[in-house]
Amino acid sequence: MPTWLLELLLTTAHIAVAGIVSAHIVLTKDDVRGAIAWTGLVWLTPFLGSVIYVLFGVNRINRSVDAKRARPAMADAARATQVQRALAAPADQVLPATTTPSARSIARLVGTITHEPLEPGCAVEPLQDGDAAYPAMLAAIDGATRTVAMASYIFDRGEVGTQFVDALARAVERGVAVRVLIDGVGARYSHPPIVAELTRRGVTVAEFLRLLLPLPQPYLNLRNHRKMLIVDGAVAFCGGLNIRDACVLALRRPDATRDLHFRLRGPVVPHLMRAFAEDWRFTTKEALPDATWCPPTASAGPVGDVVARGIPDGPDADFETLLMTILGAVSQAQRSVRIATPYFLPDQPLVNALRVAALRGVAVDIVLPARGNLRMVQWAMTSQLHQVVAWGCRVFLSGAPFDHSKLLVVDGAWSLIGSCNLDPRSLRLNFEYNVECYSTALAAQLDAILDAKIAGAERLTVEALAAIPLAARVRNGVAWLAQPYL
Repeated sequence: MPTWLLELLLTTAHIAVAGIVSAHIVLTKDDVRGAIAWTGLVWLTPFLGSVIYVLFGVNRINRSVDAKRARPAMADAARATQVQRALAAPADQVLPATTTPSARSIARLVGTITHEPLEPGCAVEPLQDGDAAYPAMLAAIDGATRTVAMASYIFDRGEVGTQFVDALARAVERGVAVRVLIDGVGARYSHPPIVAELTRRGVTVAEFLRLLLPLPQPYLNLRNHRKMLIVDGAVAFCGGLNIRDACVLALRRPDATRDLHFRLRGPVVPHLMRAFAEDWRFTTKEALPDATWCPPTASAGPVGDVVARGIPDGPDADFETLLMTILGAVSQAQRSVRIATPYFLPDQPLVNALRVAALRGVAVDIVLPARGNLRMVQWAMTSQLHQVVAWGCRVFLSGAPFDHSKLLVVDGAWSLIGSCNLDPRSLRLNFEYNVECYSTALAAQLDAILDAKIAGAERLTVEALAAIPLAARVRNGVAWLAQPYL
């Protein structure tokens, strides 16, 4: 074949393939920056760019669930109709009469995007670190009489892992129905993975999007980052804690990790169980009926004074629910926005929301670890911090041990707890689960926790950022270019 003819055929094939892929990009991507980046890669890197996009740029997760429970993906026209109906409906009546107008606005927003009701009469208890959370979780498993549903991003081998395997196995021996879901990436943080041990002990376990390569790959996306435990449909736990020895500070490990988890009781528990059941059915095709796993009597009746609602988030029908929730809460803040997160890589709309809040006179406090556990993320975070520090937000860097806590408290009245970090992986690419809480008493507890973190932290200044050596600032800036995928 003549060289000119081969070149013509390859060029024609490239144009055809790139055209088809580009059409998919512009029809499915909502972020113009991401769409431009993918389109440029596809056209400037013949064939290879298209292959990379097909492998890493296409969301193949489209989960279907029962219509009566679902938040189904819908056309824009149907979505617009649904939003208009929600906005025309009366305000939620379960909020206390003392609830501020700003908090009521947040409640309307979250109700519209999640289609979940607010649940009064809930109890939400903070549990700091694995030292407090693990004993409470193990006691709940040992007290189970019907069901145990557990999801964790990481479930490591070690002292803690062994305690949980033993407790889960004991529950199985008592005749309790047990289901354990571990993310395919998180299952490989220790070797060999603990999945085989759970199976050997009779525990029904599954991996969410199991990996083909048996290696830890912490930068892969579309992961199940949720950490939930639901026992007998009556008590639930959620937050930031994985199952690993590092989270028990009493063990004094060099990789010790601070974290925050929560025990929940009352009518919000079924919200968590429904989210777990959806993940489990997606992974295994097995349905977990409410009558067994969350009967109405299990969580009926008030047990506290917190009004709460579960907020599922993921790159499917629940896309960006948490991002919209956070943006709405920050925009409504009148006095304070207080954040703790291990990874702070907000996109520009969230950066602007925080800056505008600070300029309105709202006290914006952001607590971050001084030294993270993911080097590239830490570099990118540092490169971005001037965008908030220079505009009046106060950033505090906490020392060792590494703080993995995730928390947002607004105006001492509204709190957001759960697994979500303030980075694109959590807000756009992974499956997360958070709970919004309306309670001044709970917010006061969480504010006290944040006060303690700030007391032991160092405030970051514009001068300190400017003093970073040029080579390090260039390195940080290069890492920041990967921000949409970190």
